[in-house]
Amino acid sequence: MAAMSSAACGSASAQGSVNRVEGELDQLWNKLRGHKSAPPPAKQSPAGGAPQAPAAPASPAQTAAPAAPSQKAAGATPEIPVVQPKVETVTDYVEITGTAASTNIVKLIARVEGYLEKIHFADGASVKEDDLLFTIQQDQYKAQLQQAKAQLMTQQAALVHAQTELVRYTELFHRNAASATEVDQWVYQKAAAEAGILSAQGQIEVAQLNLDYTEVRAPFAGVMGKHLVDPHNVVGGGGGQPAALAEITQLDPIYVNATLSEQQALGIRANINQRRLTPADLLKVPVDVGLQNGTDYPYHGHIEYVAPQFDPTTGTIEVRGILRNPDRNLLPGLFVRVRLPKGHVAHGALLVPARTISEDQSGLYLMIVNKDDVVEQRYVQAAQRPVGGLRVISSGLEPDELVVTGDLWRVSPGMKVIPKLTSADAQ
Repeated sequence: MAAMSSAACGSASAQGSVNRVEGELDQLWNKLRGHKSAPPPAKQSPAGGAPQAPAAPASPAQTAAPAAPSQKAAGATPEIPVVQPKVETVTDYVEITGTAASTNIVKLIARVEGYLEKIHFADGASVKEDDLLFTIQQDQYKAQLQQAKAQLMTQQAALVHAQTELVRYTELFHRNAASATEVDQWVYQKAAAEAGILSAQGQIEVAQLNLDYTEVRAPFAGVMGKHLVDPHNVVGGGGGQPAALAEITQLDPIYVNATLSEQQALGIRANINQRRLTPADLLKVPVDVGLQNGTDYPYHGHIEYVAPQFDPTTGTIEVRGILRNPDRNLLPGLFVRVRLPKGHVAHGALLVPARTISEDQSGLYLMIVNKDDVVEQRYVQAAQRPVGGLRVISSGLEPDELVVTGDLWRVSPGMKVIPKLTSADAQ
């Protein structure tokens, strides 16, 4: 009996040590989880001893709070932005690369010989039409003009004298006091004086022109290049090709040259023939131009020239447009983007924001919300050219359907959503 009692006491002591260790482990675990420590739950001793003190019950906030957000997220239906396709009339275009070219480039050459006295512009400056650019020595040309005027006065005096003498000798001839030869002589003198007046007037005009040529002026508004001859040099020499004084370039309006492939040109011609455009109407076809680093076409003009034949070596045809360039943003030699209408107009085209279109190995597709508010994946055909941030959907979409335009990463086919209608222009 004593031995059994001693064994029972040892077993109870060991069990108490185990319970104490478990309680410490539970407290440590609660601390790691962020909960307040609580005494471990009461456990029945194997030996039938008194039960341990029960642990304090956890508060409802400690037990229910972690599970509430996950339950809410799992049960909520997401709200997804959608748009209806925009219905517009769209013109089909062909986009090609072209180059800007000046409408006028003129080399300024001295038309009279003399010393170059003064340059009146700064290299690279903008000038207006008829602005004075160069002055050539004028002294000798002023003297030549004076001589021509004096010669005119001489001939005018000779005419007056011949007329007077002709009247006098005509009266003497009627009185038989002068011969017919003398009368004829004064008729000749009168005619010679009249011819001399015409010659002197011509000399005056030539002398005036030479004097005017000593001032080299801008033939049109443009931009000056650098001057090629310094002052005090002789210019306008008669021997050989005269040296240019400078070069002036016209930038407003400006040309845009481009080439169309045979396929592009034939497609445009087919559409034009359907519209029955005359050659005069062809020259009114609009041309839109944009810079290489831009996305829009801020410069507008019209077709000015179409080559009469294809280039057999390249299979292309040259097209030239002309447009205003008041700010001179387009410079000769600059590569530009050129947009020409193909002549085909699509009425009632469906447009959606370009960023709503995705692509996989099967092609382009949109995420559509059907009438049951369920997401569908729809493969479509889309035009390559954006229209102001929108793209034309040529097939696979109806005007009254809803296209997912936001939170595309959140949606998947078969998903139930709440569509939130937005505007396609706001995308």
